Amino acid sequence: MRLLECVVLLLVAITAPGVVLSRDPKCQVVTLSFYGLVCALMFFIFQAPDVALSQITIGAVMLPLMILLTLTKMRRQNLRRERERKK
Repeated sequence: MRLLECVVLLLVAITAPGVVLSRDPKCQVVTLSFYGLVCALMFFIFQAPDVALSQITIGAVMLPLMILLTLTKMRRQNLRRERERKK
């Protein structure tokens, strides 16, 4: 196995637990996006550029964006409920 392949597999092995072990949802989203980029790099190095492009689009951009939008909507709903309770 080439050195570059070993390094990328090591990066994937390091970043995957980082996503799971981070407790703050915003930090998880950033780590998830970085993990998606590392996976895309892995796919590219292992000569699967079409899968790498899909991973960049979905795993590194769209999924974290949808999670951030969901977290924002949940925060707004919680603030609205707190205001209604105070009235």
